[in-house]
Amino acid sequence: MKRILIGVAWPYANGPIHIGQVGGCYLPPDIFRRYHELKGNKVLMVSGSDQFGTPITVTEEKEGLTPKKTAEKYHKINSRALRDLGVEFSLFTYTMNDTHKRVTKDIFKTLYEKDHIYIDTMETFYCPDCERFLPDRYVIGTCPECGQEDIDGDQCDECGVLLDPEDLLEPECKLCSGGPELEESEHFFLKLSAFQKKLEGYVKDKDHWKNHVLNFTKGWLKEGLEDRPISRDMEWGISVPIEGYEHKKIYVWFDAVIGYLSTSIKWSEEGGGDWSKFWKDPDAEHYYFLAKDNIPFHTIIWPAMLMGYDEELNLPYDVPANQYMRLGGEQFSTSRGLIVSLPDILRDFDSDPVRYYVTTIMPEVKDTNFTWEEFEEKVNTELVGNLGNFIHRVLSFTYSYFGEVPEAGELKERDKKIIELIEKRVDGVGKSIGSRKFKKGLEDLMQLSRAGNKYLNDEAPWDTIKENKRAAGTTLNISLRIVKALCIAGSPYLPHSMDELWDLLGCEGSVHDRSWEEALEPLRAGSKIRKPEPLYDKIKLSEMREKTRLIDSLKRLDLRVGKITKVKEHPNADKLYVCRVNLGDEKKTLVAGLKPYYEKEEMEGKKIVVLANLEPATLRGIESEGMMLAAEDEERDIVSLLQPEGEVGENLKGTERGADTLSFNDFKDHTLKTVRWEDGELHTDKADIKPVESGRFEGVGVALVSGERGTLLETSDGIVRPDKELPPGCLIK
Repeated sequence: MKRILIGVAWPYANGPIHIGQVGGCYLPPDIFRRYHELKGNKVLMVSGSDQFGTPITVTEEKEGLTPKKTAEKYHKINSRALRDLGVEFSLFTYTMNDTHKRVTKDIFKTLYEKDHIYIDTMETFYCPDCERFLPDRYVIGTCPECGQEDIDGDQCDECGVLLDPEDLLEPECKLCSGGPELEESEHFFLKLSAFQKKLEGYVKDKDHWKNHVLNFTKGWLKEGLEDRPISRDMEWGISVPIEGYEHKKIYVWFDAVIGYLSTSIKWSEEGGGDWSKFWKDPDAEHYYFLAKDNIPFHTIIWPAMLMGYDEELNLPYDVPANQYMRLGGEQFSTSRGLIVSLPDILRDFDSDPVRYYVTTIMPEVKDTNFTWEEFEEKVNTELVGNLGNFIHRVLSFTYSYFGEVPEAGELKERDKKIIELIEKRVDGVGKSIGSRKFKKGLEDLMQLSRAGNKYLNDEAPWDTIKENKRAAGTTLNISLRIVKALCIAGSPYLPHSMDELWDLLGCEGSVHDRSWEEALEPLRAGSKIRKPEPLYDKIKLSEMREKTRLIDSLKRLDLRVGKITKVKEHPNADKLYVCRVNLGDEKKTLVAGLKPYYEKEEMEGKKIVVLANLEPATLRGIESEGMMLAAEDEERDIVSLLQPEGEVGENLKGTERGADTLSFNDFKDHTLKTVRWEDGELHTDKADIKPVESGRFEGVGVALVSGERGTLLETSDGIVRPDKELPPGCLIK
């Protein structure tokens, strides 16, 4: 039994995790974890939301939320998305927790007291128009290395080079597009240069690292390490724990890597076990999964911090950093809006097909490209047509003719060879996963499935059974051995469907609670199997395109959660109210024809949905600066305001703050209706429509509808509903 710590890169809580990040650093560690747990090893896998990075404050300024609310919002979204994907952690936390703050301050203070951190001055960009110092992500410009434009001031996402804002060509303030000026400011520096020799000795035996990881690290060491600033002039973050400097904040790259240790300690505090057995046992191995832009933080800076803080702590054994997964040839980027978000893709597709395709294009040693067309092709031909088809054929035929695992008769040479092949392929899958070659392991798994299909076709038990049922039973017994091997060896890759398969095989419990060695054991003859159902469905890209049109349509709407603070009667109209509405970072006056349907007292203090980018209109002498949305049941003459969950000022999911101004006719091009979720479908007045989302609610909600597809109006806290009982099919006006 071995102890293994898996540290997973901390996603910034400034937006949803995208599919490039899944292939880069979130799916690989989960496959690795599941394999080692099947092998009987003790695994501690930790990560969490990085809530202190400047990307959070940039997003906060765009969305009108506080940094804390922005961080909490995306922590909740990303935590759920990772769970839905089947990525499970011993603890997935966030950097705002008290344990992390305590450990971070202790490490900072200890390094300072040991003279590994010192104070010096540096030039920092200051924006005279905004009257503030600009942290790195608040400065954009052109990369001096590769020429990529509009990159952030800390790193180029295109070529991966680490930068300081002053390195940028043609720098601009991200907030106002003005020209920032360099001014001197006092900051804390990590004396990285003092660890040069120790780090050179540390990497000497790291031949098991990927070539690009080792070359990147040795390149840094060859150039000579430079001391790095680790504090910033900003309000959001962990305060520097040195008297007189509490107004400065610890830079995010310094505090984020500490999260691996602080989360391990927090896991212990919550009753998980003894963290020191993973951190101070010299036989324990540490693996850090991340993308290539984070390599130096984990192979140079984090080891130096650990060396300086406590030499008893284990250093990284391997840093299996991946290259980039691109979208249509371009680098995924949350800040630039170039993403396929994990929550979105999991609303349309089951998690295991997503895991399968992402594994096949995992950028282990070179950049790869995500395309929807290849996603459809690989899932339909390989996952459905090969693996799923073989499993369903074996189970269906066995269930129909035997109802249980048939006993094996005398084995032919072909039968013995296929059993040997099972052992070879299962061993290959395990060795590949163990050496962090996840694509190769999946290829071995699929080769076993292909061999199973060929074996079944060649032996043709549907013909044999007519004359020799025992021989047909032997073929199915061997085929079921292949299915069981696929189930256990495939469970790290396809955890949900393999757990379903384990149940169909009539086995108790979960496949994830078994041992890897059981993959080579036959099923017990005579054990009942369940009525089989297909594990996977074919993907239809045409439905995806329809969904994309819906999403693009939704992006044209700036729909926000508002709160009515005051209502008065319109001085020049009998049916109109004049309402003052709080939208978080601004207030608007809205004129609404709701007097026949609501008393003033009913409306004041009520949360509503506001279309904030509707062009202003003067209604009987008073300008209305937007529109509150309501559903109308014309037959019963009922009007019902839409009632959202969530924070005041929050945008509804999929809608965009700052979207272009819409005329009223533009808005009418968007069909919004009340819908009812029932039996896995969204129902409207005339026909059932296919939901873009999976159903997570009961009863009546509101959706944007186009053709045969619908997407629910939601906040991060739940769906939008009418505040009165209405049937499905009522138009939103």
